[in-house]
Amino acid sequence: MKSTLWAFLFGKPVNAHLPERVLIAIEHQQRDSEKLIGWVQLLLVTIFASLYAFAPTSAMNKGFHPVPWALSLYFLFTFARLILSYRIALPHWFLTVSVIADIGLLMVLIWSFHIQYMQPASFYLKAPTMIYVFIFITLRSLRFDPRYILIAGGAAAFGWLTLALYVIWSEGGKSMITRDYVTYLTSNSILIGAEVDKIIAIVLVSGVLAIAVLRAQRSFVRAITDEIAAKDLSRFVSPEIADRITRAEHQIKPGEGDAVTATVMFTDIEGFSTISEQLSPKELAKLLNEYFTQTSAVIDRFGGIITQFEGDAMLITFNAITSDPDHAANAVRTALAIQEIAQSHTFCHGAKIKTRCGINTGEIIVGAIGAENHLTFTVHGDNVNIAARLEQLNKQYGSYVLATRETHRACGDLCEGSDWTPCGDVIVRGRAAPTPVLSIASPS
Repeated sequence: MKSTLWAFLFGKPVNAHLPERVLIAIEHQQRDSEKLIGWVQLLLVTIFASLYAFAPTSAMNKGFHPVPWALSLYFLFTFARLILSYRIALPHWFLTVSVIADIGLLMVLIWSFHIQYMQPASFYLKAPTMIYVFIFITLRSLRFDPRYILIAGGAAAFGWLTLALYVIWSEGGKSMITRDYVTYLTSNSILIGAEVDKIIAIVLVSGVLAIAVLRAQRSFVRAITDEIAAKDLSRFVSPEIADRITRAEHQIKPGEGDAVTATVMFTDIEGFSTISEQLSPKELAKLLNEYFTQTSAVIDRFGGIITQFEGDAMLITFNAITSDPDHAANAVRTALAIQEIAQSHTFCHGAKIKTRCGINTGEIIVGAIGAENHLTFTVHGDNVNIAARLEQLNKQYGSYVLATRETHRACGDLCEGSDWTPCGDVIVRGRAAPTPVLSIASPS
């Protein structure tokens, strides 16, 4: 019951053991917030000083004028702290001291009014500058840390109580105290209830803000955690797929998918088993990383999306996740560019890697498959299977790129620089109807 009530008031608790990179990201955001607070405070003191400078003059003490000094001191303090916020991460003890100093300097400024204007001490209790107390407390909400709001509110409540007690002490006890509200407003009399109301207002505003910021802080931490998790996952899932999943109108369920006309390409390294036997697992991993780095750059350049890795094989789609009107031609360009890498690039350990590619164009299903709590976002359908079979048929034809007649038609005149050689109709394993197949090569 208690935990439910606390969650209702303060929001769902966050994980107490956050990863260090999450803490670093949060700290970076908090540092930016402290800079923003510094700039706003500098603007406030500048506005206040301008209002004081250009306001009509009234009867003032001809000797020492404390208000300009208080404003100057606060301006220097705010400016110095702003400079420090750009140079270092301000420690918590310093922020605590500075919050108290903010409120303290404001209270000194308010206290100095009765000296500046040669009035009884009760004069400053009616100063509109008291509103700035709430501004200073509210400013602390920019940091998403309720501690500093409570510190500012506590310091303000204590400061105003001190100012009220000083008035009572300096004016000879009860002689200035009144219970008449009109008398209070039209004279320098003291209405105890009014000052208590101000202190209660300061405490309540600080408490409500602290609760709101604590709730926001927890949401903020979860948002930062989710953002970092999304960035990490995008290294394992293509950004386009991750973006599609996160922007879905409702949670994606197994079996959901969209039918699209796209081009699918399967790739596989020739003789990978032989290469694997010659290298240690660590060396093999390094070789694959270099290979995938090279081929991924080409795939990205032509707008392809690696939908799935399986060992040394890749499933690449064009126009399945993101729109690409030239998807067939771009798939062919990708396959030929991969062949150029095979001819020109020597990978680590002196390996030359040749890659077989199978390409097909047609209607496929893009969506999630799997169990409710364990899904894979991929493409499937008969045309996907044909592309997979063509990649394997390269062994039979001694070729490295095979494509269907549908892909050739979809390319139109966009791949005139490629040599297309008909290989006849083949019965792809798993299908009864023959499939016209062509091999593709770069012109000699």
